Amino acid sequence: MEQLQEPPPALAPDLAALTGVRSGKRTYYSEFQRSNERLARAVAAMDSISGALVHPVEGPRLLLEKIISVAQHHLQATWVLLALAGSALPGTRPRFLAIDATGRILDSVADLPEGAGAAWLEAAHDRLRPPRLGADGLVWVQMELEGEPVGLVAACPDPDLDTEPADLSVLHILANLAAVALHTADLYRNGLAEQTRAQRLYDEVSAQTRTLAVRTEELRTAEQRLRVADQRELVENERRRIALELHDSVAQTVLSAGLVLEVLRDQVDRERQDHLSTELDNVRGLMVKATEQLRSVIYALHHARTADDVASLPELVSEVAAQHRPHLAVRLRVEGTPVPLGTATEHALARTAGEALFNVAMHSGATRAQVLLRYTSDVVVLRVSDDGDGDPTAMRRTVRLARRGTADGRHRGLVSMALRAEALGGTFTIRRARAGGVCIESRIPLVSSLPDHHSPSGGLP
Repeated sequence: MEQLQEPPPALAPDLAALTGVRSGKRTYYSEFQRSNERLARAVAAMDSISGALVHPVEGPRLLLEKIISVAQHHLQATWVLLALAGSALPGTRPRFLAIDATGRILDSVADLPEGAGAAWLEAAHDRLRPPRLGADGLVWVQMELEGEPVGLVAACPDPDLDTEPADLSVLHILANLAAVALHTADLYRNGLAEQTRAQRLYDEVSAQTRTLAVRTEELRTAEQRLRVADQRELVENERRRIALELHDSVAQTVLSAGLVLEVLRDQVDRERQDHLSTELDNVRGLMVKATEQLRSVIYALHHARTADDVASLPELVSEVAAQHRPHLAVRLRVEGTPVPLGTATEHALARTAGEALFNVAMHSGATRAQVLLRYTSDVVVLRVSDDGDGDPTAMRRTVRLARRGTADGRHRGLVSMALRAEALGGTFTIRRARAGGVCIESRIPLVSSLPDHHSPSGGLP
């Protein structure tokens, strides 16, 4: 039988390059078979790992158990340890896992084999060895994240198994998968913690928002009560002022006139002029009646009570106007939509209305008066007009003289009204009313630069 001739060296196929098997023997079959079996185990390991990767919701432990199980099977190892370094990913669990030759998963330091326990101590103290095929029969690789070592995978392979660099590569792939799984678990845990913290902060902010809403409503209620109290105080002060004016001026004048009438009547009686005596008796009766009426009005002003629901400028002016209705027909008209003006502004306008109506009732001889409140987009207008016999020209002259300090002290109310309007950034005018009397008008900007709760009258009454 013809012998097969060995091909020339130059034409010999490079089977070592094709199979990864290097041998000095003439046949490569046994080495090829062993390499093929190892490759089959590596492929099976990768397939097993891929099955674990599709269950991330179960946490990293399942994947880590699969990794060390594959490594144990691939190296036919007595034990395999996967451990995080002591300073790496401090919140991640588990910190280590091991597997023995029977496939039992070990997660207690006391259960670790001697070599695995030593490797765990090195990892726990951040003493990570570089990858190696150890002369002591151990295999070490590092787990890395972004080029930094974060742990190790160590194994004690079967002594009868010749470990090769390819085995180290497989173990390195498994170690990197474990590092990614642990890092992902750490990110997920931190994300859950941040989500919990964000939810807690959101709940706290929501609770504070509700509390602030309650406090805001309480403050709004308190502010409204203070507003009503301020307005009630204004009306009471206006009543007392009118009562004082009536008592100190008008009532005293009427009483003085009565005394003069008594003197005249005694003189007429002595001169026996009966017809004059009768007329004087009638006048005296009118004086007595007027005095009694003044006393009734003064008593009513001192003891009247303000309605509890006075809360807006129209209502406030209405209360002020009501004090003059026993002797003067006063009509109040409101145009536009009333808006809050601030306590200082509303008090100034209410006092202006009260002062104007008092002047109408006491000095103009009028029987009717009209108060107009007009709200526009930029100003509020207060207008008081009457059908009396007042002289607008003389009143304007009085205001000018009072400003110069040359007036006789009377009619200070006119200049007080003018100064209040000017202090609020507005204007004050006096002109002839359509009804034939006098019309006074204050125009106040809706946005006043004057701080609230301060009197705009400059200390004037």
